[in-house]
Amino acid sequence: MTYRKSDKRRVVKKLVLLGKSSLIKPVTCLLRTMTDRYNIHSQLEHLQSKYIGTGHADTSKWEWLVNQHRDSYCSYMGHFDLLNYFSVAENETKARVRFNLMEKMLQPCGPPADKPDDA
Repeated sequence: MTYRKSDKRRVVKKLVLLGKSSLIKPVTCLLRTMTDRYNIHSQLEHLQSKYIGTGHADTSKWEWLVNQHRDSYCSYMGHFDLLNYFSVAENETKARVRFNLMEKMLQPCGPPADKPDDA
């Protein structure tokens, strides 16, 4: 339910006419928070439809963890200094470390859990 500015003005005018001007601020704040809540919710839905990693209402724990791990591995491969650090720490070449990270991206958290049937 959204409120337009004209609706808010009508409520404020009624309160002033009734001599209850002390109630104006709480009512306008309430209307503003309801509108803000609607705007934030619609912006979140837009982001979730646009970007895969932001999740949605039906995102499982496994899907969320897979997205987190893949994002981390991509970041490691994209930052040259981190890749150098990993290669020195593992005593491997940079190409081998990059290859290992790409291999881990296939199933970083193992196979998905079986979904229970709702039948």
